[in-house]
Amino acid sequence: KYYIEAFGLDPKNALLINSDEIPLAGGKHFSEIFPDSKVELSLRYREPRGRTEKLQQESIFLIDDWCTDYEQKIRDKGGIGFFLGGIGPDGHIAFNVRGSDHYSTTRLTETNFETQAVAAGDLGGIEISKNRLVITIGLDTITNNPDAVALIFAAGEAKANMVKEALEKEASVLYPASVLGKLPKARFYLTTGAAASLQTSVDAFYKEGEWTQAKTDRAVIDLCSRLNKYSHHLTMADLKEDRYCKLIPGLSENSVSEVFSSIVAKFEKGTVEEKNQVYYHTGPHHDDIMLGINPHIHRLSREETNTNYFSVLTSGFTAVTNDFVIKALEDTKYFLDKGMMQMTNYPDFFESGYKLKRDKDVNHYLLKVASGEDRELRRGLAHRIVRDMVGLYNLKSVDQLRDEINNIVYILKKSYDGEVNQPDIQKLKGMIREFEEELVWGYFGIETKHVTHLRLGFYTGEVFTEQPKMERDVEPILEELRTIKPTVVSLAFDPEGSGPDTHYKVLQVIAEALRLWSEEEDLSELRVWGYRNVWYRFHPAEANVIVPVSLNAMGVMDSAFTNSYLSQVDASFPSYQLDGKFSDLTKRIWVEQLKQIQLLVGKNTFYESTNPRTRSTHGLLYFKEMKLDEFLTNARELEKSMEGVVL
Repeated sequence: KYYIEAFGLDPKNALLINSDEIPLAGGKHFSEIFPDSKVELSLRYREPRGRTEKLQQESIFLIDDWCTDYEQKIRDKGGIGFFLGGIGPDGHIAFNVRGSDHYSTTRLTETNFETQAVAAGDLGGIEISKNRLVITIGLDTITNNPDAVALIFAAGEAKANMVKEALEKEASVLYPASVLGKLPKARFYLTTGAAASLQTSVDAFYKEGEWTQAKTDRAVIDLCSRLNKYSHHLTMADLKEDRYCKLIPGLSENSVSEVFSSIVAKFEKGTVEEKNQVYYHTGPHHDDIMLGINPHIHRLSREETNTNYFSVLTSGFTAVTNDFVIKALEDTKYFLDKGMMQMTNYPDFFESGYKLKRDKDVNHYLLKVASGEDRELRRGLAHRIVRDMVGLYNLKSVDQLRDEINNIVYILKKSYDGEVNQPDIQKLKGMIREFEEELVWGYFGIETKHVTHLRLGFYTGEVFTEQPKMERDVEPILEELRTIKPTVVSLAFDPEGSGPDTHYKVLQVIAEALRLWSEEEDLSELRVWGYRNVWYRFHPAEANVIVPVSLNAMGVMDSAFTNSYLSQVDASFPSYQLDGKFSDLTKRIWVEQLKQIQLLVGKNTFYESTNPRTRSTHGLLYFKEMKLDEFLTNARELEKSMEGVVL
């Protein structure tokens, strides 16, 4: 559909890997041979235990034979003449993951965690992708024809290090794409972000344009990291021998002190008390705000003259697995059957009562977090599910509610993991995520009326999502800005192509809404806070605000995440950087950022400080504060580097 049909190619000329056509032992279907969908490749080398493993072993060898035949068909045609592909988070091309033999051929093989994490979204969760093997062409399949044209496309700064390793390091199994160096006609097509770590790009950053303090900061901080050396131990020889530090105008030992002062100023900015502010915190998905800037929000929310509003711009239903919904609905039915949903007995509940007491849902749930009553937590979620289902399906009785629960469970159980759900189930999944978001901010005393869910229309479950539209996607944000009149707007500020595409689209619609609002109001004093979380990090030279994070703040964040984002605790859709909860990865990032700054300012700067807050620092959070004009300029530059969004 997307390639053969879309490009007008002839299906007769397609040499496809169709697993349904691969023969298995006894002519059986793969669901009979591998009933739990797990393929044990050790059967290639060991004796089978029992009849089932014997059939599995025979089938694996039949698959291996099929792969050999497939490889031969490619070679009979003279090898691949034109290869078009991307590069994965571990540098893989096709499914040749890190460690693949450069002379590998078509084969049935396992993948690694990075690849499984990326595939989780398509397959319905890491629980599925971890247990799925792949059939892939090999690195030698791609490069066997010396005249082959091989094109690799990469977008975004998140791919920059993989691209650098593939192009600038010696060929190695650690960098699968490095095998393309043997092909004279191999080329990488890169966006500016994906090329950012290449030597020529870094050289251009430092040598083109005027020199700035940010360049000095980056050069010195990177030198400390590369040498693993504290800045006060750096010598003039270290600075002069470094490719970029030697370019610092008027280079002297004072240059390091200037960087020290620059970073300390950013740290001090992150500890300033703020009063009489109205914060409008936005997130592309549920959990983005928490993972990006929660310790700062937590501290500022203690000031009673400040007001916080939270707006999640998309439904987030794709992050909720079918299994989670099935379990939650089965719990709901159980509590109904046991008479533990007393609210459904009120005479007006199915007419109007279901709309009320949403704050009570949050409070009841958090009380049970405090008391440690697990069953009551499940009942708390069930309460909100009942309210949402009554409104969503226009239910008029407990019997209708029970029937609809049974119907949804039936549909989900017969659906395959990763299948696009029907719209009503997508909406129900999104409502579960919305309740989770309300729970998080309920930790800090935020009422549900201060937590809005915009469900922007461009967000769908399709392979290729829609582009944002003015009336549908920008107007809701503009209306909130007019109503709330914030003095500070926070948003996800990932660089080009380095977060989910939803992050980029949300940034663009917020930028357009702010631009339109600026035509109505004087926004010269408005501040925009650009944060990042698990998808990409700021370099301390890029960020201009550094916030200390204590062990207490980490504990609060992790507790709120674990107890509120119930659908995310099992990390079904993890980052490729960590097999675990996003909150664990966030803590790791904060700790690593502290270590980065400690090399510059010294550990003693923290533990010997006269300020208790500085002494309690065990992690650092970076973000970038901008005036509106600067933010809009950044948004336009980002748009130029990506496909245009039609607003």
